[in-house]
Amino acid sequence: MKDINIVLHCPEIPQNTGNIARTCAATGAALHLIKPLGFEIDDKKLKRAGLDYWDLLDITYYENEEEFFRLHGEDAIYYFSTKAPRAYTEVSYPKQVFLMFGRETRGLPEPLLQQHPDTTVRIPMLPNLRSLNLSNSAAIAVYEVLRQRDFAGLEEMGTPVSFSW
Repeated sequence: MKDINIVLHCPEIPQNTGNIARTCAATGAALHLIKPLGFEIDDKKLKRAGLDYWDLLDITYYENEEEFFRLHGEDAIYYFSTKAPRAYTEVSYPKQVFLMFGRETRGLPEPLLQQHPDTTVRIPMLPNLRSLNLSNSAAIAVYEVLRQRDFAGLEEMGTPVSFSW
C-alpha cells in the first residue's frame, strides 16, 4: 500500500482520470477507482491524458463503494467536497492517507459526507462557483500532503538552463 492514495468515486470524464493518473505517476501516489466509471478503461482520451505513464501507475479498481470500504474502511480517508466545514490545509495528514473525490457532476454522496464530518475538507474558492476541475483538485490535495512532508522522495531541482543571448 502506498502512503498517498487518490480515490475517485465513480469518475465520469476520462480526461480527468487520465490527468490524475499522470499526477499519481509523477508523485508516487496510488490511484483507486470505484465503479461504476463513466468511461471504458481502454478509452483513448483516458490513455492520452495519462500519456506514457501507465506502466508507472499503481492502480486498483473496486466494483462499488461497499468493496472499497470493506477493504479500507479503517484507513485514514479524507473526503474532498465544496460542502466541507474546513479547508484542506487545516489538516495534518497521516503517513498513510486516502484522498477521496466524487464524480464531476455531483461530487461525493451526501450520506458519505454526513458520516465523516471530521475528515471532510474543501479547497477554498470564490463564492457562487460550483467547483474546481477534478484533476486540479486532486493535484492540489496531493501536493499539500507532499508539502507537509517536505516533498520527501521528489526531485526538487530541475535541470539548469543555460541562456545564450
